[in-house]
Amino acid sequence: MYCVSTYIYIMDVKEVERLIKISREHPLMPETYIPWQLQPKPDDIFLPDILTSLHGLPIYDTLTPAQKLELGRHELVQVISSYAWGECLFCVFMTRHLINLPQDEPEHQFLIRELIEEFRHQEMFARAIKQLGGKPIKQSGLHKFFGEFSNKYLPADYLFMGSVSVELVTDVYGNYARRSPNIYPVLKKMFDLHNIEEGRHILFTKSLLKTYSAKAGFIKRTLYSYVILFNILFVRTMYVKREIYERIGLPNPDVAYKQASKNFKQKFAAKCLDDIIEFVDSWKGFNIATRWAWRMILGAKV
Repeated sequence: MYCVSTYIYIMDVKEVERLIKISREHPLMPETYIPWQLQPKPDDIFLPDILTSLHGLPIYDTLTPAQKLELGRHELVQVISSYAWGECLFCVFMTRHLINLPQDEPEHQFLIRELIEEFRHQEMFARAIKQLGGKPIKQSGLHKFFGEFSNKYLPADYLFMGSVSVELVTDVYGNYARRSPNIYPVLKKMFDLHNIEEGRHILFTKSLLKTYSAKAGFIKRTLYSYVILFNILFVRTMYVKREIYERIGLPNPDVAYKQASKNFKQKFAAKCLDDIIEFVDSWKGFNIATRWAWRMILGAKV
């Protein structure tokens, strides 16, 4: 019975079947789970100050309350737009990957459930953007090229590595937002739903990846580490955009963008990388060939 789905037999099949059962019997439907009818109140916020790119800089103290609110709104829209785009790319990969899996195997069945949930997430994010009156800034040419190239040509194990790294980061980012006082209730429930369902996806993918990493040598562990590093960089650089500082009325958006990029890199490293570092360290992805890059490119303390 050795085939493409052999990986699932090394995984905990009962655990995968449990995840499938939860997804089938307790679906979280964005249409009913999220109170879309609620409009933002005057004291509602869209993104915690600590997650905004200018917070902690002298320029932040010069912003009016309205500008701070707008900064959070625009950057939140950028974040969830990036989530949706990344999930869309992963759905394209999973659809192709399913073709090679027997339909009666748990891996196939779980990925079908994950696809259903990921498509619901994309619709949920799009609806939230519309409700916020947001206008996402399109991905750069480099983002599009690398996103589509890696999705089309990287082997499945590398794409699953990239996927779990992005899910871990977005999960941490969402936790900060949903636990913040005065967060707009629609956003809180959106992040609650995403956290619950992505938790299952992370659990499944980590279990699947134990198979790949267990038999990976130095070179492959090094490549896995770089795939994750560049996926994190890919995500982080979609959040901070010069156009946002123009939208909130800053007189010199170029200066603000330069300061914000450096500030956000440090903030992101301090607030969002712990789970990623723990995951990479669990299969010895930090070594003489990778540690320097994590420190230099992401500012990670490894």
